[in-house]
Amino acid sequence: MKKVAVIGAGFGGLALAIRLQSAGIQTTVIEARDKPGGRAYYWERDGFTFDAGPTVVTDPPCLKELWALSGHDMAEDVELMPVKPFYRLNWADGTNFDYTNDEAILNAEIAKLSPRDVAGYAEFLKFSAGVFEEGYVKLGSVPFLDFASMIKSAPPLIRYQAWRSVYSIVSSYIENDKLREAFSFHSLLVGGNPMTASAMYALIHKLEKDGGVWWAKGGTNKLIAGMVKHFERLGGTVRLGDPVVHIHSLGDRVTAVETKSGWRENVDAVASNGDIVHSYADLMPDNGHAQRRAKSLKKKKFSPSLFVVHFGVEGTWPGIAHHMILFGPRYKGLLDDIYNHGVLPEDFSIYLHHPSVSDPSMAPPGMSTFYALVPVANMGKLPVDWDEVGPLMEKRVLDEVGRRLIPDIHSRIVTKFHYTPKDFSVDLSAHQGSAFSLEPLLTQSAYFRAHNRDDAIRNFYLVGAGTHPGAGIPGVVGSAKATAGLMIEDLLER
Repeated sequence: MKKVAVIGAGFGGLALAIRLQSAGIQTTVIEARDKPGGRAYYWERDGFTFDAGPTVVTDPPCLKELWALSGHDMAEDVELMPVKPFYRLNWADGTNFDYTNDEAILNAEIAKLSPRDVAGYAEFLKFSAGVFEEGYVKLGSVPFLDFASMIKSAPPLIRYQAWRSVYSIVSSYIENDKLREAFSFHSLLVGGNPMTASAMYALIHKLEKDGGVWWAKGGTNKLIAGMVKHFERLGGTVRLGDPVVHIHSLGDRVTAVETKSGWRENVDAVASNGDIVHSYADLMPDNGHAQRRAKSLKKKKFSPSLFVVHFGVEGTWPGIAHHMILFGPRYKGLLDDIYNHGVLPEDFSIYLHHPSVSDPSMAPPGMSTFYALVPVANMGKLPVDWDEVGPLMEKRVLDEVGRRLIPDIHSRIVTKFHYTPKDFSVDLSAHQGSAFSLEPLLTQSAYFRAHNRDDAIRNFYLVGAGTHPGAGIPGVVGSAKATAGLMIEDLLER
């Protein structure tokens, strides 16, 4: 039986491991942290459960397929709950907009802000459906290993004006400024600037409309736990709390993995779900090609990071939706500060996550679990001391949530802590503390992203946000499908 090591127990690594184990390849997942999940880590404090993220589950079929490969049902291990509205969008002037896939409700919400834009939205939805079919259904799990494969995909990219930004495309259909924000913010969920992310990322709207937005009962961590349980049911092995420190190689082949504890295993192939720069630069220090590859990757543009405040409060808040976007006074200017200028602005927009409104098990009785997430520039653009800035930023974020939604928030807080770009860098070895790896630009997509199989080290593979198709749960699960196809062919079919 062929033996494979997968580095990192995030969504991408676990999805890949399940596919490999289902195909009869003996697979070991090696995770540096004490719990699986990667960016989908979690904490339990004072009776509250805090998911690190991601918290928006879309396209359940891409997850269910992982169980179906071996004749199982995801419902054996995970309970998914629908979330409605998908998001409640809120502006500082008090305007609310409930974003949903219920056509009648959504059209009424649009008409409330701009009746003229109801027809424009219908046209935008047609555009979104087209890019969804071309960019997600047809290409979302296809590896781009050579430039010829990129050329073959060019016609639909040209047809759907992929060189334009998401915001530009939305604005061509919709006139109202608030609605332009409402239908373009989605690229931020995968680390993309709506002003520069390719128009192909408008597919996210169609993805949500058709498949809905879901919540794993007990938290995103329960979805990870279900994946681990299923992987182990198939005979796979998970090693926790023992980071890989060296991927050994000989010539153009990797030969073994070695961990901090001294454990070493000879393998037929290695796949990394870790940060792409870390995987090459730190884990293969004696491989010349890997070092050159790391140097090349460092020249690319990396997505922003995140500042996240987790807090548990007294009281329940049925009027605060599960997912909220609290838009700040600026949109383009704020995005410029984050993506281009590398400053920490006085104003900000907040993604507020309130899972206990859907799932009371996330908090003690009579209490509520929240996190408030603010995109910030990565450490390459914003080299501040987060140990010093973090507490100040935490207060500013909580003050804003209090001003907009919970007036006496500070007196209600039972427990709180924050997570900074420095934590992404330390805990996840994320280059520049980026929360989403490479920025999703057209010039950093498909073939121009890190390849699912290395060009020179023929049994070294990548999976996750840094490779095709990109970040987000459907993205990294799609990358696992693409990478697994290559690995199964290379190990079993040749």
